[in-house]
Amino acid sequence: MAASTEQNLGGAEEAKVEEEPRVLEPGAAPFGNFPHYARFHSPEQRLRLLPPELLSRLFPQGPEKKPILGLDVGCNSGDLSVALYKHFLFLRDGETHSDASRELRLLCCDIDPVLVERAKKECPFPDALTFITLDFMNQRSRKVLLSSFLSQFGRSVFDIGFCMSITMWIHLNHGDHGLWEFLAHLSSLCHYLLVEPQPWKCYRAAARRLRKLGLHDFDHFHSLAIRGDMASQIVQILTQDHGMELVCCFGNTSWDRSLLLFRAKQTTETHPIPELLIEGKEGNRLRSLR
Repeated sequence: MAASTEQNLGGAEEAKVEEEPRVLEPGAAPFGNFPHYARFHSPEQRLRLLPPELLSRLFPQGPEKKPILGLDVGCNSGDLSVALYKHFLFLRDGETHSDASRELRLLCCDIDPVLVERAKKECPFPDALTFITLDFMNQRSRKVLLSSFLSQFGRSVFDIGFCMSITMWIHLNHGDHGLWEFLAHLSSLCHYLLVEPQPWKCYRAAARRLRKLGLHDFDHFHSLAIRGDMASQIVQILTQDHGMELVCCFGNTSWDRSLLLFRAKQTTETHPIPELLIEGKEGNRLRSLR
């Protein structure tokens, strides 16, 4: 798996990554690094489930107006990262906001340097979204790059993390313990965590695609003990093992993936859960899994 050797997020120039020579067969993306992911899983499907005021409700601004810091793990080419940014800041297509980067800053990482380079070139908000190449399971690289970003704001953790359709790829490539460790790292890095787990049928489909291409099966696929209802499995790991609590489920996308919001239990005193999420107001858009 690829890992970045960047030490300074805004400093040393990076080697240019050429996109043209790289051609993946359909389905040949063993880490979920599909070159045109947004074409078959559009950001709009997630956005319609998420209230635009979510972040402003979770993190009401005080007089100091510190920016909300977000971590997007497995950002691919940045389509969903940009869409989330616009959605939570109420920005329309082509619209900018001079103070937007002071309100929300996103660190977006992916294992694929080609996708990251594309995200950097196409991002309409370069002052607010930072894209880096990172193998999140590489402890040393993760610590260096994330700490470097957080230190710019005098923080040690992110306000919210986004883990959108990434858990399966971690699970298939790193096994049960790898999934457990991945969720442990994320929960220790974020006050809130928005997770979109892939259901078990997606695991079977991913393994089937590799077999059709004559490629080796995932090393851990047949030995996984964590299987079945993966949304419930993720909830159990985060709540029972990693000190988080499930705040709500925003519903399911058209491709049958739940959007689950978790909160670190120690966050309760500084960030009480908004009534909107507790009571399911505004047309009962939010459904609890409890």
